[in-house]
Amino acid sequence: MDSVQQETDHIYKQHFGKMVACLLYSSRDIDPETAEDIVQDSFSAALTSWRSQGIPANPVAWMYKVCRNKALNIIKRNNRLEPFSDQAAGSMEIRFSDSALDDHQLKLLFACAHPDLSPKTQVVITLKYVLNLKVEAIAKVLGMSIDGVDKLLVRARQKIKTEKIILEEPRAHALKERLPTVHKIIYLTFNEGYKSSGGNEILREELCEEALLLNRELLDKNLGNKETSALHALMLFNSARLKSRFSESGELLDLENQDRSLWNQDLISLAHHFLTESQGETFSTYHLEAAIACLHCVADSFEQTDWKTIAGIYLRLLTDHPNPFVELNYAIALYYAGDKRTAFEILHALQRHAFLSRYYLLNMALGKFHYLEGDKAYARQFLNKAYLQTSAPKEKDFIQKMINKSEDF
Repeated sequence: MDSVQQETDHIYKQHFGKMVACLLYSSRDIDPETAEDIVQDSFSAALTSWRSQGIPANPVAWMYKVCRNKALNIIKRNNRLEPFSDQAAGSMEIRFSDSALDDHQLKLLFACAHPDLSPKTQVVITLKYVLNLKVEAIAKVLGMSIDGVDKLLVRARQKIKTEKIILEEPRAHALKERLPTVHKIIYLTFNEGYKSSGGNEILREELCEEALLLNRELLDKNLGNKETSALHALMLFNSARLKSRFSESGELLDLENQDRSLWNQDLISLAHHFLTESQGETFSTYHLEAAIACLHCVADSFEQTDWKTIAGIYLRLLTDHPNPFVELNYAIALYYAGDKRTAFEILHALQRHAFLSRYYLLNMALGKFHYLEGDKAYARQFLNKAYLQTSAPKEKDFIQKMINKSEDF
């Protein structure tokens, strides 16, 4: 692959979704489908131009300028902007500048959290267009099928185009109403980085860092609340353990086998600070999840973890917000807390869930627990299912090792 192709691919991965979002944010006359076509054409133009004239000093700014110009040409051609004045063009120049986009990323998050769109649509278009996640990654973090995400995106594009929904930053009084959606986007972005095991360590850390920076911006600009602080604590507790999730050779490690000396104590201390700051009259899901993450971080070992309290917190989460993923974690906590019978009942019941039955972590948990209980043949049935249900190489390697152990008699 030549240097021009490498540079173009790198910018594509980092900025495609952001460029689409910027076009939508900057003009009510550009619909999502048109915006995607403009950005695709701009990347094609970059390949042609850069191969003949060389890569410009600021290739990202070059791309945004090309996108802007193509958008303006379409608007003028369709006679949708009247009158098209120099002043209007100048204002769009500011919006489409590279530095302006960096400053506007949080604004774009709020813009995509539009009240005329369903909550799930808000989340999906932001993950797609602002944070540039692939459809496969969006499906994984939301527990949806890839086809389901594709269809939702098609419906969202059509709704935005038909109803002329303007994706723009809301006025100050409306920011508070959109904050819960923005929290969810930041939470899902962090989780995609933290839980990903696709082998790209740089990308994992970039996603986690991006989520933390966006959330910190909410706090620094006084746009956040107690939930924002709790979310920040949760992400910091988990960030402290990020380096220990893989061995020196790159193998995926479960919590039981992680080197706790690698956990970042400074981040854990900072997380405690934000958890204290988040205390108030109510507790959100972020408060409860941060409390669970805190209990993991303060435990001297896996065996000394306060699993009974963790199970109790998961039960409260389930009571307040029923969710099959939380139920899976609740069952795992129950097993380690000693209530193995209830844990197995819940895990086997979850196999009747449409999505969870195809979720590798459910079958991996069942395989591991049956193995620990001495039923190696039964354990292999679930581990083999789990192996087929993930495409991530590191996850497959991890499961294969468990299968190999279950075959040792």
